[in-house]
Amino acid sequence: LSPQAACLWTVGGSQSTWGEPTQTRGEHCVCVRVCGRDCRPSRCVTFSTDGTLFGWCNGQNVSIVNPSDGAVVSTFDLPKTALLEFSPLNNILVTWQLYTNSIANKLHMQKVSDFALSPGGQPSKVAVYVPGSKGAPSFVRLYQYPAFGGPTAALANKSFFKADRVMMQWNKKASAVLVTASTEVDKTGASYYGEQTLHYLGVNGETALVQLSKNGPIYDVAWSPSSTEFCVVYGFMPAKATVFNLKCDPVYDFGTGPRNAAYYSPQGHILILAGFGNLRGQMEVWDVKNYKQVSKSQAPDATHFSWCPDGEHIVTATCSPRLRVSNGYKIWHYTGSVLQKWDVAAGSELWEVRWQSLPDGSFPKRPIKYQAAPSQLGSTQAPPTQAYRPPALRHLPATPSSKLHEDEPPQDLRPGASGEKSLSKSALKNQRKREAKKAAKQEAKPEPEPPTDPAAVSNSQSEASIGDPEVEKKIKNLKKVKAGLFL
Repeated sequence: LSPQAACLWTVGGSQSTWGEPTQTRGEHCVCVRVCGRDCRPSRCVTFSTDGTLFGWCNGQNVSIVNPSDGAVVSTFDLPKTALLEFSPLNNILVTWQLYTNSIANKLHMQKVSDFALSPGGQPSKVAVYVPGSKGAPSFVRLYQYPAFGGPTAALANKSFFKADRVMMQWNKKASAVLVTASTEVDKTGASYYGEQTLHYLGVNGETALVQLSKNGPIYDVAWSPSSTEFCVVYGFMPAKATVFNLKCDPVYDFGTGPRNAAYYSPQGHILILAGFGNLRGQMEVWDVKNYKQVSKSQAPDATHFSWCPDGEHIVTATCSPRLRVSNGYKIWHYTGSVLQKWDVAAGSELWEVRWQSLPDGSFPKRPIKYQAAPSQLGSTQAPPTQAYRPPALRHLPATPSSKLHEDEPPQDLRPGASGEKSLSKSALKNQRKREAKKAAKQEAKPEPEPPTDPAAVSNSQSEASIGDPEVEKKIKNLKKVKAGLFL
């Protein structure tokens, strides 16, 4: 019965009816005056909250009618709908149906252990991983839907050893994949975390092994939103961080530091290198275009980090169950200023913090500022680290002490960054010709005669002036005796 008791709907067998109830005079019964009929089996029915709309699904479509006169308001092609519900304001209809999975295409490949679908729209691509066995290497292949068949269907193929598991990361434009291959045990005994290697696969068929300049685990790999470069944090602590281009050539080396994560801003113009977990929460903010450090702050005990869609603000939080004490969050400006801070009450816990999602392109890229944004809470600059001093020596003046390791400074690896002009192929060829001609001229010059030693001349004259063969013989014998004594 509708909320206004103006219409009665019956579902019975294979037919359904609706109509207006009327009471016959002199009889205590209710009759239904039929004003329409749907003879097909109905799956579900529902009235709107105010009774002005009625909907049902008959296995072919969903129909919405006006109960007062049976006029059709809307019809939807949803034959598998199993549940209907109107919103409280009666302007939204919610439908639900059982999920059914039909195979449209299939990739016939044995022992596929993992896969990763490309982001974005069509054409869809997929990266599949097959682990090695019986001495055969592991491999990752890229395919584009629906071309899955044939030996030449793969867009790219990269095989490698030392892989118990992999992590595959597509870039935003779905033009390349980074594969981090890991082993459970490092046979060299150098690391508890096993051994990791990083591989690159492009949909154009190019593949490469990313050469890392320091041994140790790979902590994080992050694609730039521009899809033209990526950052890798790797190596035994203090870890290195390096930006590579699509040719897997290093572009900029940030040196070493206490870091294990990299986060690009949504616009890709800022990169934050951070050290969370068992590190102190240091955050280095870098201008990606000029590779200049913007700020350096510290967020201790942070278990969560995320960029705001505007590319100007970040949030760090300490959440349960990772840490059940000191729960709360901070909102930062990328220049290091803390704009807002909130701590949970005693006995309470914070479980999750999340920015509101917005479509890409909602915020344009803005010029980077190097001056700290104004804030009533100030900033938390990372304090300089000091070497440990025993209590018995703390009253004495500090003296330079030897470090366990020397920090490596940042290094710009782009062509021409060191002040040298990058030459074209023809200019480089001409320069080599000039250098070769100059070297040939140097070789053609006559070597100058060595200067005469006046002391040697005088000695030879004195030796020649002796003239007595017996004396000369004795002198030679004395020289031999002296030589034997020195030996």
